[in-house]
Amino acid sequence: MSVVLELGKKAKKAAQAMAVTSTEVKNRALLAMADSLVEQQDRILSENAKDLEEGRRAGLSSALMDRLTLNEKRVGEMAQGLREVAALPDPVGEIVEGWRLPNGLEIQKVRVPLGVIGIIYEARPNVTVDAAGLCVKSGNAVILRGSSSAMNSNRVLAEIIARAAEEAGLPKDCIQLVPTADRESARELMRLHGYVDVLIPRGGEGLIRTVVEESTVPVIETGVGNCHTFVDASADLDMALRIVINAKCQRPGVCNAMETLLVHQEVAERFLPRAAQELRAHGVEIRGCPRTRQLVPDAIEATEEDWRTEYLDLVLAVRVVDSLDEAIDHINTYGSKHSEAIVTGDYSAARRFVREVDAADVYVNASTRFTDGNQFGLGAEIGISTQKLHARGPMSLRELTTTKFVIYGDGQVRE
Repeated sequence: MSVVLELGKKAKKAAQAMAVTSTEVKNRALLAMADSLVEQQDRILSENAKDLEEGRRAGLSSALMDRLTLNEKRVGEMAQGLREVAALPDPVGEIVEGWRLPNGLEIQKVRVPLGVIGIIYEARPNVTVDAAGLCVKSGNAVILRGSSSAMNSNRVLAEIIARAAEEAGLPKDCIQLVPTADRESARELMRLHGYVDVLIPRGGEGLIRTVVEESTVPVIETGVGNCHTFVDASADLDMALRIVINAKCQRPGVCNAMETLLVHQEVAERFLPRAAQELRAHGVEIRGCPRTRQLVPDAIEATEEDWRTEYLDLVLAVRVVDSLDEAIDHINTYGSKHSEAIVTGDYSAARRFVREVDAADVYVNASTRFTDGNQFGLGAEIGISTQKLHARGPMSLRELTTTKFVIYGDGQVRE
């Protein structure tokens, strides 16, 4: 029996027990997991240092190194995330709706766990903790498969939280980590039909595409963020500048960072030189359309590929557009359906933008950097779903459940 198949069988058994585990036990386990992370922080950082050293030798990009890095603050944030999840309402058992038929049957639609959730992710060891915590609270078992770049970090994190969870009363094997990061282990997990109920990939476009194309297990697509900000003709330009700088520079290596700036031609001459100066001060390389380059002469000529690219770096594509229609068309053509923003003082333009832009998260006069389960008040998230089935946007507890119908009768039979 392969290692991954064995994990699947154990997870399936654990999922049956997790589905009937009380909220009290789940919360106790989450708090114990949080305490254990803090108590064993030095051990975690020591293992993470090994991954960072290997990452430097392998020449990982600055964005990947940022995602890989753990420090005292980030360990504390992971622990706090678990505590926040413990404080959230338990979705399992929630009656979504109910009604009584004329024949006396009482029908309820009840929220239940998905079962076994597989997570395939790259570089980010915090996903190990965030995903496990959300799966625990939503009554699911989880199989985690991280990347080789974070293997030492993932291994120690999974070991710490799994032991704490079991000691607090959760079923054995409800949190498991695939012990290898080779492609075959990922391929096996993608084909664990009958043991894994849903697979969630978190990472770059290549990983997500591979999982979607090769998996025989249902997949929830997440993550690729080719996000735009459109500065409309009626925009408050001071507000627009704050939003643009935050969306691009606050943390460029994440999926909700802005990758393309669209500017209405009526304000381009006043806004773009000023924005370019501020962006350059933050180390941003600008790749612009011909009209952008007339206003920002040192901008690099943008190619068709630039409009499609998720840079995850201090690089920004900039285009001057003639109208709201052109901005919406550009976003719907090149966007990844993640997060899109308009800066405008025109109510009708804002209404059209939110109605016509096809994305999971659409903003009016705010930075795309808020697309995050915690920022939305949902607690930690397992990813940003860019698909349209079951879950869309930040995926928190409710998105990790499904529903079943429960029917109560007193002897009714169908005629």
